[in-house]
Amino acid sequence: MWGDIAIAFVLAFITTFVITPYTIKLARKLGAVDTPKDSRRVNKVTMPRLGGLAIIAGFAVSIIYLLIVLSIEHSINLLEDNNHIKLLGFLIGGLIISIVCFIDDLKDLPPLVKLAAQLTAAIIVVLFGLKIENINIPFLYKIGLPNIFSIVLTIGWIVGITNAINLIDGLDGLSSGIALISCISMLIIFALNESPIIAILLITALAGALSGFLPFNFNPAKTFMGDAGSNFLGYCLAVISIFGVAKTYTLVVVVAPLIVLGLPVVDTIVAIVRRTIKGKSIKAIMKPDKEHLHHTLLKLGFTQREAVFIMYAITAALGLFTIVLLESGVWKALSFLLMIIAILAIGFRNFEKEKEEKL
Repeated sequence: MWGDIAIAFVLAFITTFVITPYTIKLARKLGAVDTPKDSRRVNKVTMPRLGGLAIIAGFAVSIIYLLIVLSIEHSINLLEDNNHIKLLGFLIGGLIISIVCFIDDLKDLPPLVKLAAQLTAAIIVVLFGLKIENINIPFLYKIGLPNIFSIVLTIGWIVGITNAINLIDGLDGLSSGIALISCISMLIIFALNESPIIAILLITALAGALSGFLPFNFNPAKTFMGDAGSNFLGYCLAVISIFGVAKTYTLVVVVAPLIVLGLPVVDTIVAIVRRTIKGKSIKAIMKPDKEHLHHTLLKLGFTQREAVFIMYAITAALGLFTIVLLESGVWKALSFLLMIIAILAIGFRNFEKEKEEKL
């Protein structure tokens, strides 16, 4: 298994790393660039934004190769639990999101068109048999979710996480780094939980693709991943997390991906509430603003890199909290999280003092 995991990571990494420079040239040729035309954008120079194509290519090459080889070797049974059908739905949904968001990177489509693509992809995943179906609460009972609730929950989860990763893509290396940390955390969780090998390979390939892209995306960035990249990442994280808990429905395992992705999820929920209150309508949710967490950190005086590292640290802490929770229980996990919060609070207080001294 570990050999296959290594292949999944390395193949995705190399493919993405090699292809990314070509996507930079392609973006400039097609005019798919991000121009700093308003104060909401942090980048000061025009930036190519088709890097997501390299991530998609690295992920696809790695997974398709492994599925073919492992099937020939009979070391994986895709017919088990109808995984071949579920994978097909996952790939079709990913293709729809990739195509629509690629067009958006070229022509700036209306937000409702992208939302329609996300909903279509999520519905296809459900139609092909992948759903959050029941939850087993330890020592109590197993909750079998009604079919309609299961469908709504699954679609809401996929669309929600897709948008959460997209909305947090506001600084160099932020979205890709947070997604990479989330992938590593979920890989460990899947291994501890004895999740299906297909879920482990999928999350590993995604981590490899992100590792190959991050050197080009970290500050100072040479390219952005664009909507094609951020939407594809969110979609993959959402669907793979369902694959990973498909056989074990303990409450902690089901909420584990939610905790790992807690930072973009909370940022998105706050953004929805904030925009709805300010705009006094549901339509206001679609209007971008400059009040996300990364914008707030910049306003406090942190540099781009400092803000990104702070959000990396929070994501890593949430990932480790989830791992400790699964491995050692709630009290150890909570004590660990409290220690992290205390250390971050001390660091922030020191930053405030240094800022006052400079003034």
